[in-house]
Amino acid sequence: MPQTIVPIYTFKRTQVVHIPLQQCWDFFSNPRNLEKITPRSLNFRVKTDLPAEIYPGLMIEYKVSPLFGIPVSWLTEIVHVNKPQHFIDEQRVGPYRLWHHEHFFREIGPDEVELRDLIHYVPPLGPIGALINAVAIRRQLARIFEFRAEALQSMAQAAGADSFA
Repeated sequence: MPQTIVPIYTFKRTQVVHIPLQQCWDFFSNPRNLEKITPRSLNFRVKTDLPAEIYPGLMIEYKVSPLFGIPVSWLTEIVHVNKPQHFIDEQRVGPYRLWHHEHFFREIGPDEVELRDLIHYVPPLGPIGALINAVAIRRQLARIFEFRAEALQSMAQAAGADSFA
């Protein structure tokens, strides 16, 4: 039987935040902050006790409703950390056949950081997943990162010289 070729999709997003690199890293490397930058409509709920900072091998279990309000369990592993420039998380259990998310942090000024996200993913359900990606998944990812951008901008403005987290 011929094997179906499954496309691997890529989602990229870049944002500039006006805070020092160390504050930015401290915020993103604390997994307790994930709920602060996730839209409430996703019903995101962490199910595991979390440390104050990520490390390679950290497993984070949560419930989330990424599409159509359907709740799913998701288990993410932090697989690589290069403090304070980069970390990678990968889905171990969840809705995608593949989810590989790289987070990059680059200082571009004294109080300015470029955040860059690179996600490689494969939706479930083969050809049906490709259709769902076209009509819903890519749009949902864009909405999630738009929410994150607005949330980070608001927090940075409110923090000023104070703590970002």
